[in-house]
Amino acid sequence: MKVVLPDVDAVIFDMDGLVLDTETTYFIAWQQAAAQMGYVLPDAFCESLSGLHFQQVSDMILAYCGHAFSLDHFNQMSGKIWRDYVSHHGIPVKNGFFSLLDVITEFNWPFCLATNSLRANALECLDLAGLNAIFTTLVTREMCVNPKPAPDLFIKASELLTVPIGRCLILEDSLSGVMAAVQAGGITGYVPSQVPPDKRAEFLADFKATDLEDVSRMLAYKVTTRPL
Repeated sequence: MKVVLPDVDAVIFDMDGLVLDTETTYFIAWQQAAAQMGYVLPDAFCESLSGLHFQQVSDMILAYCGHAFSLDHFNQMSGKIWRDYVSHHGIPVKNGFFSLLDVITEFNWPFCLATNSLRANALECLDLAGLNAIFTTLVTREMCVNPKPAPDLFIKASELLTVPIGRCLILEDSLSGVMAAVQAGGITGYVPSQVPPDKRAEFLADFKATDLEDVSRMLAYKVTTRPL
């Protein structure tokens, strides 16, 4: 069944798991740091943290490991492991991002990044992925009172792009992000980063796409068939 999208005038990207495959690198660092401390963080548990901001992640890891777990030591170790890993391997860009960027550029749509990450962390990740010159507009955690799943980041992004939120396509890979996008009132595309996809996110989103290549095809079709 072909997805029929509403008219789009701007695109708002999430970062972790949507544009960049940072989540895989985070999971590696968390699991290695935990193992060195004598704990095990299963894949399923790490995947359940997808889309959450730093404090939520910390709270859930502490709750999972117990109050004897040294969160400060864990954060220091995992941060070092993460930087060592990405300095050698970089951060992969998700499939289809550049195809989608071509479509956005062709139709001269404004676009931005809206992430729960701090600005310094987002810039570091973009630089490691070779995308430091792509996003001229970033909405980060410092700019809003409430992180996702609250809608604040996306509402702020709409204001900076000067496009009504109802005409902004918001692309997210997690339940937390989809909830924020829906509450903001944007056109919500769910591009899952985990398998299987979250059924709640599928239900809430306006559409689900396999990857960003799939989104680029949808948008190109939408625009080329739009009545003059």
